[in-house]
Amino acid sequence: MKVALTANDFLDRAAALYGDRIGVVDEPEQPAESWGEVTYAEIARRARAMAAGLDRLGVAPGERVAMVSHNSARLLTAFFGVSGSGRILVPVNFRLARAEVEYIVEHSGASVVLVDPELEGTLAGLTATHRFTIGSDGDAATMDFDAEPKPWEPDEDATATVNYTSGTTARPKGVQLTHRNIWLNATTFGWHMGVTDRDVYLHTLPQFHCNGWGMVYAVTGMGGRHIVVRKVDGSEILRRIDQHGVTLLCGAPAVVNMVLDAAEQWDGDIPGAGTMRIVVAGAPPPTRTIERVETDLGWQFNQIYGLTETAPLLTINRARAEFDDLSPAERAVKLGRAGGAAIGCTMGISDDGEVLARSNVVMEGYWEQPDATAEAIVDGFFHTGDGGFVDDDEYVNISDRKKDVIISGGENVSSIEVEDAVFQHPDVSEVAVIGVPDEKWGELVTALVVKSEQSPLTEADVITWCKERLAGYKCPKRVEFRTELARTATGKLQKFKLREPFWDGNKRQVN
Repeated sequence: MKVALTANDFLDRAAALYGDRIGVVDEPEQPAESWGEVTYAEIARRARAMAAGLDRLGVAPGERVAMVSHNSARLLTAFFGVSGSGRILVPVNFRLARAEVEYIVEHSGASVVLVDPELEGTLAGLTATHRFTIGSDGDAATMDFDAEPKPWEPDEDATATVNYTSGTTARPKGVQLTHRNIWLNATTFGWHMGVTDRDVYLHTLPQFHCNGWGMVYAVTGMGGRHIVVRKVDGSEILRRIDQHGVTLLCGAPAVVNMVLDAAEQWDGDIPGAGTMRIVVAGAPPPTRTIERVETDLGWQFNQIYGLTETAPLLTINRARAEFDDLSPAERAVKLGRAGGAAIGCTMGISDDGEVLARSNVVMEGYWEQPDATAEAIVDGFFHTGDGGFVDDDEYVNISDRKKDVIISGGENVSSIEVEDAVFQHPDVSEVAVIGVPDEKWGELVTALVVKSEQSPLTEADVITWCKERLAGYKCPKRVEFRTELARTATGKLQKFKLREPFWDGNKRQVN
């Protein structure tokens, strides 16, 4: 027997077994009317109403529905009401500029667009066949509670969502994730993280980002409770953990740093100490950050590695029994690796050092870009674009984005390794290391640093600090201080933007 795996499997189970349980606590402070506390039975009812509403609008299965939204109960419901009825959800990064949103709406061919009311000023004039403002008016237009949705023949190979890449290296591409992709990603991620009906999950990770890494589905399927946070703030994260008994959250290293900073000012015991699990991805976090999660917060640190194109889970690094007798600092080094292959994933390294992956979570392809798909998936393996290696423990280690390798004086320098060293300085808040053109060295290792407020840190201090920790050729030859660094909504450094002024006029990005 073969039964199609679809997004609705998760919500159907939650409604059947945990229908009377509060499944979602919506963000109370938002421009749209908050849904407040909503049971799983009610979420399922609203998802069906959303599907019926799309029927009423004449939106057929396979058509795209774009939502430009902060985290919300409405967006969470759309993962089932839209995808679960055969349409394709396009969750759009709300931090993008208008031109970028317009590109995504046009490129995806979305026939329906829903816009967060806070973004109406920025996105005024954004058009589609059907365009609505998210909130009570948008609910009335897109939900039909008086009709049952038309039946959709479940197809696990149908596209469930099109998620546009964050644009850290190039113009966004639409990643087609099938129902089978998201189903297997969610179940393996939930299994690896031990998600149960006792979990309370805090949505600090943007739901648009690769469908919340699959926790939207995994937590729902197990009957856990979703706590929706609209805007990320370290103190507010601690407050919500304290208020709701949160046990699990996901985020980039930048989110971890926010919490660590807020914890220094927190009055009383740190919420979640001994019970919280945090899952970090998006960039290899510095070992000092990993150690502080354990020592300063008392939380369990977990790292995953993956991409939008892989739904995203490829590897996971969770403290194992063999790490129990290590010191926090030693354990942090072990946890700093990307991790071992997740269930069902095969990882490899190409001859030129690129990380490769083979798994059921690898995308169907890039929306309307067959050439880009053919370049990314070759001989049954997805090419990640990341440089790395597999160590003796069979753990994947990410050394760099291949394009981020700095070649200085004929030597390859990993920008991540240098960033880790610089970041260990107590006066450094943020750092990005890039290569800039140089007549002598070819490329000059350059550190762009955001220092702590009122810090007297100098360029010479940073260079001296690094020389005590790295080989001489790896140390920055130049340090520039900035007030902020360009990042995506999920906290990843946008190094192509940081490089632009240095490489302006050069035909190639290598020297």
